Amino acid sequence: MKLTVLGCSGGIGSGRHTTSLLVDDDVLIDAGSGLTTLDFEQLVKIDHVFLTHAHLDHVLGLPLLLDSVGDLRGTPVTVHALPEVLDVLSTHLFNWQLWPDFRKIPSEEAPWLRFEPLGPGEAFTLKGRRFRPLPANHVVPACGLHVATTAGSLAFSGDTTHSDAFVAALNAISDLRHLIIETSFENELVEIAKASKHHWPDSLAAELNGLSVRPEVWITHLKPGNESAIMDELRIAAPNWGLQALQHGQVIVL
Repeated sequence: MKLTVLGCSGGIGSGRHTTSLLVDDDVLIDAGSGLTTLDFEQLVKIDHVFLTHAHLDHVLGLPLLLDSVGDLRGTPVTVHALPEVLDVLSTHLFNWQLWPDFRKIPSEEAPWLRFEPLGPGEAFTLKGRRFRPLPANHVVPACGLHVATTAGSLAFSGDTTHSDAFVAALNAISDLRHLIIETSFENELVEIAKASKHHWPDSLAAELNGLSVRPEVWITHLKPGNESAIMDELRIAAPNWGLQALQHGQVIVL
């Protein structure tokens, strides 16, 4: 399995793009502005999208994807997410006001978009890759994601702050090779981080101290302009982990 980072920033500007990860050439994890970096031929190949939550920086590319290539596909794009997340998309995005409801275009019998609820404890297997929601602690219904292959596992936190359940879930993945986890603010912005339920360096260090597994750890969702400061504080707070910032265009292979 190959995971390509299309976007991993907490915002936009100067080449930054928001969260979107491409698994091989047919699956997306989140659909932020990073999705817009794919060329047309790559967009046509995307069959499945797994969403961690419904915040705009993680879904904004989805309606544009459907509008761009829906008529060229023989099957609908399937979006997998928590039921609460799909409810938000139905009510606030694909509602004929903000964007057309592609679950009914060109017809309900042959739509360009399909929703598939994926609840806690459930999993979806596709071509040898198993996708499973992980607990998260954010200001809206949200999850992380465990991607399992025969060569090992990768976990993505999505947007979250401290979560005992997330740590326990990671510790139960014995073959965890890579952990992509967010840290959005530096320590001096701790009150903003707490209010928005994101990690800051000291909170992430405490999270890592609870791990009994030892994956390679990649930091995502860094606040634009504050990336270096956050990473410097992370390396001081968690000096034994060799933490690295996830990069646009980076490829992780399992």
